[in-house]
Amino acid sequence: MDDPSEAFGPNRQREVYAGGMLADRRPEMPVSPEELEEAAMAALSDEARAYVVGSAGGEDTADRNREAFRRWRIVPRMLQDVAERDLSVDVLDQRLPVPVLLAPVGVQSIIHEGGELASARAASDVGVPFVSSSAASATMEDVAAELGDATGWFQLYPSADPDVTESFVNRAEDAGYEAIVITLDTPTMGWRERDVANAYLPFLDGEGVANYLSDPAFRDSLDAPPEEDEQGALWQFVEQFGDLSMDWETVERVRAATDLPVVLKGILHPEDAREAVRRGVDGVVVSNHGGRQVDGALSAIEALPRVVSAVEDARAASDAAADERPDGDEFAVLFDSGIRRGADAIKAIALGADAVLLGRPYVYGLAIDGEDGVREVVRNFLADFDLTLALSGQDSVAELDESVLVERD
Repeated sequence: MDDPSEAFGPNRQREVYAGGMLADRRPEMPVSPEELEEAAMAALSDEARAYVVGSAGGEDTADRNREAFRRWRIVPRMLQDVAERDLSVDVLDQRLPVPVLLAPVGVQSIIHEGGELASARAASDVGVPFVSSSAASATMEDVAAELGDATGWFQLYPSADPDVTESFVNRAEDAGYEAIVITLDTPTMGWRERDVANAYLPFLDGEGVANYLSDPAFRDSLDAPPEEDEQGALWQFVEQFGDLSMDWETVERVRAATDLPVVLKGILHPEDAREAVRRGVDGVVVSNHGGRQVDGALSAIEALPRVVSAVEDARAASDAAADERPDGDEFAVLFDSGIRRGADAIKAIALGADAVLLGRPYVYGLAIDGEDGVREVVRNFLADFDLTLALSGQDSVAELDESVLVERD
């Protein structure tokens, strides 16, 4: 694994400017998130384009995710000596070199033939943790092999078949993943107008189902093996994917099936955050699934301060919940949905997130140039983050708090 500091701001700037001024070489990868998205859209098929960028309904929630960041403004401090900066954070008793993880994104084979394996290699090379999706086009074991010694977490969609859910958890633990991230906001897929208009569901084309077709519990539920009746297996997947009956007992069953930390993704309401603390899970991800599930929902960044406050109150008030965690464990609050630039991550962390998850931008890099594209996007993001931290007068991510922000009227 390369030293992730090689991706940080001044080093990245020197590399790019030297290439331009000394070798007449400009970055091939678009730098701005807007141009990056535009180039990725041009590289994708109509169906893949709609699947990747599309969100629920009129896509109001996705738009709001971006707009709401402007509510908070950074107040730079001067003369603070930021020559040395510490970007590392402790999350789930794991020391992460940067407060950025690559979010779980499924079906990456429709984006680039390298799929999740390419993204995992790039994450490992840059030194950024990778969250592997249940709906991946490569098995969780193969993704873990590409990660090597890099940090990997496994994202779980609880299945309508509890045996499949438990099997996934066991496989993830055996493969060396270091946490289970249960996605709560997708008991069924949202109404995504672009996909409906295209009549396109990649799973029925055999994409994004590698973990299921290779799973012994899933295969036991089939009338015939996938090798003999692939279409029957794919329809069985559609029947089992998601679980509309999912409740807190589902979470308890996952906790009982593993010794790994369990994090709940999709939390927006403070009471859900309080219940997560009371139930003794290890953390939450404040997320609205990038706007893909509920049209007209509040943005994730608007929800973040209330969730953080609820977690703090619940931890202070509930000795019983604290006793359920091993000594020294800290409850993690992570953030997802709308992160595009370094300033976004600064704002989310200052509002109480321990780390952020980067989603669509790295997927756009994958679409444009596979593994190399993911690597370049992540390096640029980390450079932007590092420079923004320094120029805000801060030398430690761990010490970021609301004092660096003002709320706009």
